[in-house]
Amino acid sequence: MTPVSMTARRTGGLNGVVRAPGDKSISHRALILGGLAHGLTEVEGLLEGEDVKRSAAAMTAFGAKVERLGEGHWRVEGNGGFSEPADVIDCGNAGTGARLIMGATAGFELSATFTGDSSLRGRPMNRVLRPLGEMGARWICREGGRLPLTLQGGGLKHISYRLPQASAQVKSAILLAGLHAEGGVEVIEPEATRDHTERMLRGCGVEVEVIEEGAGRRIRIAGGQSLKGLRVRVPGDPSSAAFPLVAALITPGSQVTVEGVLLNPLRIGLLDTLGEMGADLSVTNLREEGGEAVADITARYSQLVGVEVPPERAPSMIDEYPILAVAAAFAQGQTVMRGIGELRVKESDRIALMAQGLAACGVGVEEEPEGLIVNGSVRANHGVRGAARVTTHGDHRIAMSHLILGLASEEPVSVDEPGMIATSFPGFFDLMASLGADIAS
Repeated sequence: MTPVSMTARRTGGLNGVVRAPGDKSISHRALILGGLAHGLTEVEGLLEGEDVKRSAAAMTAFGAKVERLGEGHWRVEGNGGFSEPADVIDCGNAGTGARLIMGATAGFELSATFTGDSSLRGRPMNRVLRPLGEMGARWICREGGRLPLTLQGGGLKHISYRLPQASAQVKSAILLAGLHAEGGVEVIEPEATRDHTERMLRGCGVEVEVIEEGAGRRIRIAGGQSLKGLRVRVPGDPSSAAFPLVAALITPGSQVTVEGVLLNPLRIGLLDTLGEMGADLSVTNLREEGGEAVADITARYSQLVGVEVPPERAPSMIDEYPILAVAAAFAQGQTVMRGIGELRVKESDRIALMAQGLAACGVGVEEEPEGLIVNGSVRANHGVRGAARVTTHGDHRIAMSHLILGLASEEPVSVDEPGMIATSFPGFFDLMASLGADIAS
């Protein structure tokens, strides 16, 4: 039975070596591309969180054969495309899965209905529907582009689409639709976002043209290309690794190593920022696995200082701002985070919830329309008080961030709906306990 709340209490130093769960972004894409491909796709290290399992179930519904061979070891046998599903596709809490699968679906002459949990049904899909509509896809949905939604695909035409805001999900949805569009597609991103889709498409034999343009890129894919199966070894998720690493940085006497972490240059904004804050981080055993840079990262307790995070860094660390805000709470001085309006349309309004949670724990914080300013407790010459029960609105990253805060605060911190953590980090509690953390119901 899932506990209604979990509480983190101040602990001694955290110490140990752990491995982060598989990267969620790559796990979703491996299953979806495997479902689109001809032949077998074999995946090792797949994240077995609830979000990714929903994508696996969706691929089965679209006609692929999906098997779990062992822990993190999955096989997808695709038929070279999607067949019309017999039932509604329930994406649960998975925004990435929903948007990418809708993009892939748009390329085929079929109808499919998508839904999700209460959080996902409240998230706008217009940013994906707009370009898919320009390509020729049709749909009917709730007001504001919200699920449930029935999508009718097929008959797509070429578009050249400039992303109005940095979004790897929107980019990927367009690219997957473009595989079956007459004349293919071109996506222009003013700021480069995570490029896992492009890398994995190449691994499936697709020709992808990428042109660097200042801080952004222009990506082109010709239509009519077929995918072949591939082997994928999923590296550790840097967004998940951030939680034990930041826990070590803010908890005196700590030294924690997270092995096998993805170091894709478009995903390491948090590491760059923590380094600027004075974090004692070391990267060892740098290697390449499955076309991606991977390494082991060690974090030691550090005296952090506040910084101003460059807004252009946001695409490379968009999921890590909640845990960065926790690190900032224990720093000396002010940490300014701007250009992060995207956080308001994630699983929750993460700017608002982090501001509310930090304030409840006694941290000075200022909320802006597209920003968050955290006043570190060191400047106030006291620790972070804690002593709060934080409302998470079912957002896994809000829950984990505040539990990490509770490990170093003066009084315990509780969060509601801890069961949602399993959507992205199913082994979170066991992993943190192995390092010596005191988190219990």
